[in-house]
Amino acid sequence: MSRFTLPRDVYHGKGCLEELKNLKGKKAILVVGGGSMKRQGFLDRAVNYLKEGGMEVELFEGVEPDPSVETVMKGAEAMRAFEPDWIVSMGGGSPIDAAKAMWAFYEYPETTFEELCIPFNFPELRKKAKFCAIPSTSGTATEVTAFSVITNYQTGVKYPLADFNITPDVAIVDPDLVMGLPVKQVAYTGMDALTHAIEAYVSTLNCPFTDPLALQAIEMVLDYLPASYNCDMVAREQMHYAQCLAGMAFSNALLGIVHSMAHKTGAAFSTGHIPHGCANAIYLPYVIKYNAKDPVAAKRYAEIARRMGLAGTSEKALINSLCEKIDEFNVKLNIPKTLKEFGINEDEFKEKIAKIAELAVGDACTGSNPRAIDPATMEKLFTCTYYGTEVDF
Repeated sequence: MSRFTLPRDVYHGKGCLEELKNLKGKKAILVVGGGSMKRQGFLDRAVNYLKEGGMEVELFEGVEPDPSVETVMKGAEAMRAFEPDWIVSMGGGSPIDAAKAMWAFYEYPETTFEELCIPFNFPELRKKAKFCAIPSTSGTATEVTAFSVITNYQTGVKYPLADFNITPDVAIVDPDLVMGLPVKQVAYTGMDALTHAIEAYVSTLNCPFTDPLALQAIEMVLDYLPASYNCDMVAREQMHYAQCLAGMAFSNALLGIVHSMAHKTGAAFSTGHIPHGCANAIYLPYVIKYNAKDPVAAKRYAEIARRMGLAGTSEKALINSLCEKIDEFNVKLNIPKTLKEFGINEDEFKEKIAKIAELAVGDACTGSNPRAIDPATMEKLFTCTYYGTEVDF
């Protein structure tokens, strides 16, 4: 038996932030990040809508990028003191991910991160509060997913939390919130969304419920991402919906090794953080070539290319067309083709890559990748992404 879970309500369209006034409850805590929502006036607007609906509102501000265990505990404590019946989180992936974890500790103060890290092991939520998520970037789709990632900076470990319990009750996908996104963020989050959809389509857990969402998301990203990057606001609105569809697909079909590789290299090198969407964009064409050696995966990549109207009569030609299309997008979006071009130091890469490869194989996303991989092969694949060499194994 398989399961397919989405938020009960997804509101979309310009100005749908106003739906906040229709949430039924007495108290809402609003969890936000670093301040862009405040500067653009959306935070005040959200607070006023909640108050209009008759709720008492408290703010929890300042959730950092890659949220920490400490922030989660602080937020849960604030929730226990305030006792909200709605947790509303607005912002990029970080505040929403943090709020999902706070929710668990608010309702179950005795639980531990170690317990929550076991996939699909959460206690039953919604005993005290429901959850509403409002994304301000067009990439992570955490507003519709069963996932959250929290970082323990003491140990350097990222906790991937996965449970259908933390799929929000309500998602408010208002494109007004992404009109002011910096173009670099448009590029990276857009390629993250494309990766979500492609990986969900070829995942070993794909199914008739996730396939149409994945294909539609891919088509919309290919249609709208370059224009969104060039500040076309109609395209930007469509990208906001595309990433949400991709999230619905991967929350239920899971992902693959593009994400395993991105998770384990994001903070691995001294030359600086590799933004998640940028890492995905670099690795995606190499991984497609690796996975396409598996006949089932090859067939599905070819189906994507065919559905997108890309050139090619044979399966191999269609897969090449898909990789070329991704390469072409990366050029348009100023994303490097290799880790070397990104600026990762060669000696440091060589020194660390065996350990990184081992960690990537152990990542939660590796299990649903269509082709198996071991640490030695993963190291070879990473080496291709560093130098830009052909994946022929």
